[in-house]
Amino acid sequence: MRLNKAIAATGHCSRRKADELILAGRVRVDGQPESNPARHVLPFESIMVDGRILSAPQAFTYLMLNKPVQVVCTVSDPEGRPTVLDCLPQEFKGLRLYPVGRLDYFSEGMLLLTNDGQLAQRLTHPRHHQPKTYEVLVRGSVPEDALKTMRRGMRLAEGEDLLPVDVTTQPSGGNTSMQMVLRQGFNRQIRRMCRDLGLTVLRLCRVAQGALRLGNLASGKVRPLTDAEIAKLRESAGLPPM
Repeated sequence: MRLNKAIAATGHCSRRKADELILAGRVRVDGQPESNPARHVLPFESIMVDGRILSAPQAFTYLMLNKPVQVVCTVSDPEGRPTVLDCLPQEFKGLRLYPVGRLDYFSEGMLLLTNDGQLAQRLTHPRHHQPKTYEVLVRGSVPEDALKTMRRGMRLAEGEDLLPVDVTTQPSGGNTSMQMVLRQGFNRQIRRMCRDLGLTVLRLCRVAQGALRLGNLASGKVRPLTDAEIAKLRESAGLPPM
């Protein structure tokens, strides 16, 4: 295994960060300085970063969580609010899992968690941004002009230019349910779009990311991704199969 990949496989950091550490002279293999990220290391060789020996490469874990509302997408919260890690069963709590991307405090739905730093980094990079599908319930009706604005692309009040959004609507008990497909990842993008268009969001749920679907996963529950889902994720991120 290449040295940079071996470091990433321990969960210490992403492969890109491992390259930086190696080139900066902060890595030793079997006690000897190593400056070549592509150097192949054998299973019995020890890897040391900044004087600390890394653990053996860990098996990567890939989870899908149906995030509930009023849960933050961080590993800890200074305000003491529940985090996505609090939703995990005990068997996953010691694996140093991190959320891939975010959903805001009052939003819910699909969130991926993994200890595969390289994949997480790829999936959050604009170059590999995956279409994400949301179901959004707004108060009352939605004017046709608002739909046209979303479909052709708009500029938020803060100045960000948005790509066109695929949006369909249907009535829902006096309100309107919208299905929206986004190809960007600006912070709180849907809520800010609706704000600028005079729409009040009542519920916001992410139901799909790329080829992955939330399906009938209950709120607050997690499940491991299947091998086929992991393969699709890696392919979408430009990574080879496991």
